[in-house]
Amino acid sequence: MCVLAFAWQAHPRWRLIAAGNRDELHARPAAALHHWPAPSPLIAGQDLASGGTWMGVSDQGRFAVVTNLRGYGGPEPDRASRGALVCDMLAGNGHYAAPSDADLADFNPFNLIVADRERADFLSNRPGAIRSPLTSGIYGLSNGRLDEPWPKTIRLKAILLDWIVNDATDPAALLSGLAEATLPAAGLQPASPSDVPEEALLSPIFIRNAVYGTRCSTVVAIDMEGQGRIIERRFAADGSATGETALSFRWPG
Repeated sequence: MCVLAFAWQAHPRWRLIAAGNRDELHARPAAALHHWPAPSPLIAGQDLASGGTWMGVSDQGRFAVVTNLRGYGGPEPDRASRGALVCDMLAGNGHYAAPSDADLADFNPFNLIVADRERADFLSNRPGAIRSPLTSGIYGLSNGRLDEPWPKTIRLKAILLDWIVNDATDPAALLSGLAEATLPAAGLQPASPSDVPEEALLSPIFIRNAVYGTRCSTVVAIDMEGQGRIIERRFAADGSATGETALSFRWPG
């Protein structure tokens, strides 16, 4: 993902709400949101270049989302896939399954939010290993530090807060906010350019670009009883919608 708003126990009904956009090269192949074949418990899209995912849930009771982190140079191709980190943590098995034990130094710079029924945590590997529990509230994440006040991050947090205060019934309504293509006026410009030359230093929530842009918008909503829904809307290189998938699931009690 490249911009995300995340609410953890910020509403009496909702345990977790996440809304974000995945920005990527349009030429990079990906599979739409789906239940991964057994025995995998994942419900997520899939990056077909590396085999991992950027954001998803597990029907065993886990959520995870990753963003790349700017400011530390270009990616090193021999590093482990950040998408594999998400997959292992969602599945609860594999080399990187445990957030408390995973060797975060194996990866190119990243930010990660993981959650289950009991807790949510923020992890990063720059400037060193960071593992921090998240308290109740609304958080914003892009390709900088957690809650770094980039304009699109501030704006998406405001959209999620407005939804929580005034609606909080239909998570699909958040897709409209994820489609905002105007540049927000408030916030601080990123200190470092993107590793992707086609991405502007300052960008809106939704990026419309023929080479590198918003590939999909995803909303995850899980209530206090563990009943959840994940919605993915996909886009072509010209920014037009190409499909939408919505799947329900229930976390075990």
